[in-house]
Amino acid sequence: MVRYVIVSLISGILFAVLDGVINANPMARRLLEVFKPIAKTAINPIAGIVIDLIFGFAMAGGFLLLYNSLPGMTGLVKGLSYAGFMWFFRVILNTASQWMMFKVPAKTLLYSLLTGLCEMLILGVLYGLTLKPSM
Repeated sequence: MVRYVIVSLISGILFAVLDGVINANPMARRLLEVFKPIAKTAINPIAGIVIDLIFGFAMAGGFLLLYNSLPGMTGLVKGLSYAGFMWFFRVILNTASQWMMFKVPAKTLLYSLLTGLCEMLILGVLYGLTLKPSM
């Protein structure tokens, strides 16, 4: 249980850092300009960190719940499998919805897909190397 809490906190912090890197770099700022008319002018960093920490706990918990059902013999392969699973449900479905509902340039959608894949792979590797359900 202690390991789960520590890894969840680390993954929540990683979410916050990666979100900052992914969304605040110069290339992202150019690509994400399409959302400027509906974007907030200021963010609430405390709320963002709390949400990322909740995501960290939820995703680490999901990994533990699905661990025995994930493909692979090692924790690392299971973590990569989980990353692919989460990429589909977190990133691909969101990007497909944006494509269907908004006039978003293909470059922006591709950026979201690729950065989301990197984010999920990093977290999947973390979970795969550090978490295993207790027997």
